[in-house]
Amino acid sequence: MDILHTQLAAIQHRLAFVQEDPIDWRTYVLVFSWGICLFESYLLLRQYPLYSKPAPPSVLAEHFAPDVFAKSQKYGKHKAKFSIVSGLYKQIIDTLQLASGVYYPWAWSASGRLLGLAGYGPEFQISQSVLFVFLLTFTSTLPTLPLGLYQTFVLEEQHGFNKTTLSLYFIDMIKGWALGIVLGTPLLAAFLYIFEWAGDRFVPWVMILLLAFQLSMVILYPTIIQPLFNKLSPLPEGELRTRIEALASKLKFPLKHLYEIDGSKRSSHSNAYFFGLPWSKHIVVFDTLIKQSKPEEVEAVLAHELGHWYYLHPTKLLFVSQFHLFSILALFPAFLNAPPLLRSFGFPESVASRPPPIIAFLLYQMLLTPLEAVVGMALNAVSRRFEYQADRFACELPEILHLDSASEKEAMKDMGTRLSRALVSLHVENLSTVWVDWLYSAYHHSHPTLTERLKALGEYGSEGVGKNESKKEQ
Repeated sequence: MDILHTQLAAIQHRLAFVQEDPIDWRTYVLVFSWGICLFESYLLLRQYPLYSKPAPPSVLAEHFAPDVFAKSQKYGKHKAKFSIVSGLYKQIIDTLQLASGVYYPWAWSASGRLLGLAGYGPEFQISQSVLFVFLLTFTSTLPTLPLGLYQTFVLEEQHGFNKTTLSLYFIDMIKGWALGIVLGTPLLAAFLYIFEWAGDRFVPWVMILLLAFQLSMVILYPTIIQPLFNKLSPLPEGELRTRIEALASKLKFPLKHLYEIDGSKRSSHSNAYFFGLPWSKHIVVFDTLIKQSKPEEVEAVLAHELGHWYYLHPTKLLFVSQFHLFSILALFPAFLNAPPLLRSFGFPESVASRPPPIIAFLLYQMLLTPLEAVVGMALNAVSRRFEYQADRFACELPEILHLDSASEKEAMKDMGTRLSRALVSLHVENLSTVWVDWLYSAYHHSHPTLTERLKALGEYGSEGVGKNESKKEQ
């Protein structure tokens, strides 16, 4: 531990100028945040002409009826317009909050006054910090509320996906705020207490806290949180349940529960996933997926999901996220006690001279915005690689399982074909975009495009959708 703190102290020493030089950090944040906003708008403008293509790629031509493809293009165009407008709108709101130099100091002062009404003074800094965060969260949610309402009740409604009522929308919002208070308050209080207790040696303790929270959410989310929003019912007996249980048994996947979730309560989009601790896993299948796909195709989708488990992708991503978090925290000590940073954002000397950790961390996160955009693209690249591996896993199941029975081999040899059909079906039912600009995809998508996945499935040896077409393209 001493070696770690020595190295962190060396980093802090190299960044000592942050605590002394009067750098105009606010202008830096404004310039780079606008740079990212304009870059994202540029990506949308690269993508937008593709929504005018009259036909799908040749590999998908026979699977998209002309009217369905036209609907898909119209849906994509509508979402792109909304993304451009909403992105610029949010950026203008953020700019007004930052450029005024008033919003964040006001929120800190207001939280102190609210605390004073309860009879507590500024010495209760953790309590004031919690109020500060909730006040920022609430006041920043209000300006963007019309965007959420438009997206749900206009955009999604017009294209046939929205199943949410107005009352359910606001009930979900209130539940989300309540959960934020119930779960966020103790987490934030513990986070801030570590700074008081550990001082500049907070890094390992904060990492332990956040890792413990992540692991506890693996248990709390499915058992307590998700039931507040959706109903999870045991998947009924039948062909689909038999197929999934047999597949899990062959792979020695520690399946404890198999659920169907009422995703159609809010949307007609579909999905399937698994969660749980290493020794106890749960599989959840959306009712919309069950309605849209045949049992053998849903089985193939879950074979892909179990490929993520087989190759330890969730665990690997957890390690990547921990390294990412460590990198962020390792640089933060230099910004933790930096009065010039707070003064740059309009905080009075009485606050800036002894920076509250929550304010320093909030401003520090703003400074990392351009770096996080690059990190996001790198994480997308890792995720896409994992998706290809999981697809290949589904195609090569007979070899991976070392099946001896000819009948079992025969039953699984077309898993890649079924996965191809399921992917196409999901894209057709969800009106997903099939023409995608490569740079737009690299920035925004954690999954390869449909045509990329179909081409890869063909190369893996499956006789799936598009195998012959992919060979022609080569």
